[in-house]
Amino acid sequence: MSTPVITPELIVLDADFGPGKDGVINALVQRLTSSGRANSAQGLRDAIDAREAQSATGLPGGIAIPHCRSAAVETASLGFARLAQPADFGAADGPADIVFMIAAPDSAGSAHMKILSKLARALMKKDFVAGLRSAATADEVVALVDSVVNPAPKTVEAKTVEAPAVAAQTTAAPAKRTSILAITACPTGIAHTYMAAEALQGAAASADVDIAIETQGSSGTTPFTAAQIANADAVIFATDVGVKGKERFAGKPVVASGVKRAINEPAKMINEAVTAAKDPNARRVDAQAASSAEPQAGELGWGTRIRQILLTGVSYMIPFVAAGGLLIALGFLFGGYEITKVADDIVTTNTLTNLPAGGLMTYIGAVLFKMGALAFGFLVPALAGYIAFAIADRPGIAPGFTAGAIAVAVGAGFIGGLVGGLIAGFVAYQISKLNVPRFVRGLMPVVIIPLFATLIAGGAMFLVLGRPLAALTEGLTNWLNGMSGAGAVLLGIILGLMMCFDLGGPVNKAAYAFAVAGLSVTNPASLKIMAAVMAAGMVPPLAMALATVIRPKLFTEAERENGVAAWLLGASFISEGAIPFAAADPLRVIPSMMAGGALTGALIMAEGVTLSAPHGGLFVLFAIGGPIKFIVALAAGTVLGAAAVVAAKSLTTRPVPALAG
Repeated sequence: MSTPVITPELIVLDADFGPGKDGVINALVQRLTSSGRANSAQGLRDAIDAREAQSATGLPGGIAIPHCRSAAVETASLGFARLAQPADFGAADGPADIVFMIAAPDSAGSAHMKILSKLARALMKKDFVAGLRSAATADEVVALVDSVVNPAPKTVEAKTVEAPAVAAQTTAAPAKRTSILAITACPTGIAHTYMAAEALQGAAASADVDIAIETQGSSGTTPFTAAQIANADAVIFATDVGVKGKERFAGKPVVASGVKRAINEPAKMINEAVTAAKDPNARRVDAQAASSAEPQAGELGWGTRIRQILLTGVSYMIPFVAAGGLLIALGFLFGGYEITKVADDIVTTNTLTNLPAGGLMTYIGAVLFKMGALAFGFLVPALAGYIAFAIADRPGIAPGFTAGAIAVAVGAGFIGGLVGGLIAGFVAYQISKLNVPRFVRGLMPVVIIPLFATLIAGGAMFLVLGRPLAALTEGLTNWLNGMSGAGAVLLGIILGLMMCFDLGGPVNKAAYAFAVAGLSVTNPASLKIMAAVMAAGMVPPLAMALATVIRPKLFTEAERENGVAAWLLGASFISEGAIPFAAADPLRVIPSMMAGGALTGALIMAEGVTLSAPHGGLFVLFAIGGPIKFIVALAAGTVLGAAAVVAAKSLTTRPVPALAG
């Protein structure tokens, strides 16, 4: 092939772009563009961002694969970064230090796509990833990648084969091995499709199961034969898009999931398929539904799609929450809680050479508070704007932000932002699908779609939905303000359970978004809710850290090391610090953490502890009303969670032997 997919100038080794993924993506986009492999840095970045918005591209083991197909790409290319500071690409087990940017043209031929699919499969092999981490130069990385995308032809040595001796007695025919067919497919058909296939193949080999896989990806598809389908005992659909030719499998036992589950839990899926093959009551591919347009196994239903859309909005909202909320808390630290009444006047009339009454501390407090309040004011517009972005891409941002701002203006708050963002996004999406003359197409994303989507969504919020949503928000606020006694304790339990259920996942984020959206220093109920949410969210990493100290022999060496880091993560209110433990043993870890979180949430609400900062953990004790009670509630939940997980593991697990030496 005339143009190699990777060259030394596309490689960055041991760089530090910060903990976020944006710096890494920007650097690799620049490498591909400056080398002439992309004709537009912005076009390539937009395509990568659109794929990132669909689902996380981080994978277990510290790997990330941001990727796209785009008209901005001239030739299929691989950018590579090995990071000194890992970057968060959304993987459950933490940030990535190995990042491949896979860029393919819209018109990429099957030969190029096969090369990219070979790389995706290689990333599932530990020795290949270890080689990437130990490579000393960019040339070594190129050679390593080339060895998997353009492998040398294998040579076969001639061997003398002796005829086997005839057995004295005939043996029984071996039992029939379970035969499974699997289909893997992701939205772009570049990476996850083939990584899922590789993972399922490896798991099937370990389980002594026969498997054949149809990768419905960009490098072409070789359909199953009629004989393969007839002989299959069960099928696996590991897809994020519709399964092509699903009607072929009508009546077969089926196990279905998104494509990333096949990468993360291939052995479980193989086991489930084997079990389904033996179960006459197992779920099967429906003959009628398989030939219809109705969403079926393996397709993204509207429920899943809406959840992804809302989580996109929340994930983009959180930086505004963290920055704005912590600045507000610092404003209180310097200027006291009364600063809310005078901050506007101070920042407009006073300066460093004309200090207000109260001196420098009051002035700094006012400036910090006002900066935080302005940043915090973007919370609902950002939520709505990026909900619309998740639906309609960039043309949805302006209508979404406007709908969110209107929600704030009419008093509809967080609920209004959700509704306004959805309306703006779907309207922008529908307008983008209109068949317009060619000379108008260039104006669609920058003028026509934002204008008319803003007009429709904004009009709906002002004229129809604003007042009802504002009334709903006011009613909810009044109900929370009036909650006391057993009702407040029950709310604390529910919030604690939610914060510990999926450790940064959709349920955790829903509870957190509920708390920060209503946070107001003039609303005591909102301050209690914020305290309950943050304290409960700190419990899982702290409880697991304590458990590794109490009974270290119940944990592996890697888990004991994670336990050391979990102390700081828990103290900083980073619930994800418990994910390594939960991923390895969810049935014992997660219920134990939920028990501890529920206790902490209940105690916080019962004691009336308040919190005026939305993040920071123990580092914002100055923003807590009743810090001693807060610490006691946190300690109680931590001890209960640790005791529960130790008890659960002690009853069903042998101690992990100590390492020699």
